[in-house]
Amino acid sequence: MSDTINRFIFDNTEVRGEHVRLEKSYQDILSIHHYPPGVANLLGEFLAAASLLSATIKFEGSLILQVRGDGEVPLIMAEANSERELRAIARDANQAMSLDFSTLIGNGQLAMTIDPKHGKRYQGIVSLDGDSLAHCLEAYFEQSEQLSTRIWLSADANCAAGLMLQELPSKSPDKDRWQHLTTIADTVQNQELLTLDADALLYRLYHQDAVRLFEAKPLVARCQCSRQRVENALLSIGQAELDDIIQERGQIETNCEFCNRLYQFSPADIAALFNQSSDITRH
Repeated sequence: MSDTINRFIFDNTEVRGEHVRLEKSYQDILSIHHYPPGVANLLGEFLAAASLLSATIKFEGSLILQVRGDGEVPLIMAEANSERELRAIARDANQAMSLDFSTLIGNGQLAMTIDPKHGKRYQGIVSLDGDSLAHCLEAYFEQSEQLSTRIWLSADANCAAGLMLQELPSKSPDKDRWQHLTTIADTVQNQELLTLDADALLYRLYHQDAVRLFEAKPLVARCQCSRQRVENALLSIGQAELDDIIQERGQIETNCEFCNRLYQFSPADIAALFNQSSDITRH
C-alpha cells in the first residue's frame, strides 16, 4: 500500500511514534487545484502532519490543522478523520512563488481543531514562531499540551511523509532515553522519509533499540462534503436571501472548495428545502 500510517512503540519506555507516507492520496488532492511547487510541498506536509496527529487520538470525528497568515498563502489547511480520510486546500495561493515556509505563511496563527461526531469541538491556537510546520507543531504541543513531541515532515512532487515521536505522560519520565531516541531521529534525511517504508526507516534509525512496529493502516483522499451539508448551509442563509439569488440567476450553484464538486439547486429545490425544514420544526 502506497498510503499508510504505522504506529510503533519502544519497549520499556513511555515513547510512542507514528510514521506516514502518502502518494496516491497526495496526488489526488494536488490534481484538483494545481498548486505552485512550494505550495504543493507545504500542503503535503500539512497532510502528513494531520495524519500523524489524528492517529494519536481515540475518537470519532475530524482533526483539522489550519494556518492563517499574511504571507503568500493566506490560508492553508488539512483535515484527517477517524476513518483515515484526508482532504486539504490552500486558498488564494496560485501566485505564490516561494519555497520558504516563512515567506509562504508569514505572520499568523496555527490552529488545531478536534471536531468529534459527538461532543464539543476543541481548538488550540499558537502563534507561528517556528521556521517550519514541524517546529510550529512542536511549539504547539509544548505550550498547549505539555507533551514532549518531535515531528519530521517532508514532501516533494510525488510523495509526502512524516515521522513523529511523543513522550507519554509518566510519573518518572526517562529523559535520557527520550534524548537518545530523538537524537537518532534527527539524523533522518528528507529522501529517506520520502522513499523508505516504516519498516526500512525504523531499521535504519533504531536497529539497536527494541522497537515494535504495528500493522500498517491505509489512508485515502476523500472529501466529506455532501448535498445534506450544503442544504444545511443554505438553511442558515435564509429563504429570502436565497430567493433573491434565484431571481437574479435562475438557480443556486455552489462548489465544494476542497473537491470542486458542483451542487445545483433549482427554485423547486429551495422551496422544498424550506418546506421540509418547517415541517420538522412544527413536529
